[in-house]
Amino acid sequence: MANPGYGKRSAPGQLPRANHDFVHLPPREAAIAAYVDRLPEGADISVKTLARTLPYGQCALRTALNNLHRAGHLRRGREQVAVNGPGGGGSRWITRSWWSRTARDDEWWAAFTRGCVPEEAPPERARPTRSRAHILLAALGRTAPALSLSEADCAHLAPLVAEWFARGATEEAVLAALTAGLPTPVHHPAALLRRRLTGKLPPAPPPRRRVLECAECGVPGSPGALPGGLCTACGGLRLSAHAGAPLPPATVHAYAAQVRGAMTTHRQKP
Repeated sequence: MANPGYGKRSAPGQLPRANHDFVHLPPREAAIAAYVDRLPEGADISVKTLARTLPYGQCALRTALNNLHRAGHLRRGREQVAVNGPGGGGSRWITRSWWSRTARDDEWWAAFTRGCVPEEAPPERARPTRSRAHILLAALGRTAPALSLSEADCAHLAPLVAEWFARGATEEAVLAALTAGLPTPVHHPAALLRRRLTGKLPPAPPPRRRVLECAECGVPGSPGALPGGLCTACGGLRLSAHAGAPLPPATVHAYAAQVRGAMTTHRQKP
């Protein structure tokens, strides 16, 4: 596992995993993307760590990861997070590696950096699944039998629990707020839980600030200045390296003749 802040962080709104997720990539990049996608949250996806596991050298992996940046699957940067210390609350910048199984364009990553990711349209014919909030409420009766709820009660209260999760609350914190100090008896479990969910709702956390960095040189910049995850200088160098078509044979022979002539002239000098 990587140090805190340095491992894989999954971007929101990804589509469910499928066999065709990376068919648009070259074989090497597709294999690396499939491996990274299955790593757990927080796993180290640095070049050195991947080179110890995958059958590619560091140079090949660095090139492949840069290509995954261009394809919209990966972004590196920094994020400002709140920290609690003996002297009170504060914040610090943490290095992040954001991964998205679903390829995203620069506009989406720009919205992600601002903290306003657009909503995703649900996939067609998606099977209905119960949310994390719904599951917690449905299982509440096992922890506190007096709080057993019906399916309809769970559906009505789930958005309130989801708001707790959106504000950073853990399942343990939600359970403690709902089950501590219960009256005896509990006449209306759903009404009691609604009062607690609304009355004890934690404050909204401050918005997180994110800054993207060039995948090649690490220079920070706005999303508009890092198309494909690369700054203008690094992107321009790579484009120049790949933009030139192979030289025609006549040009190659002419350059070779010039080099040979220069070498001959150098040898003839006293």
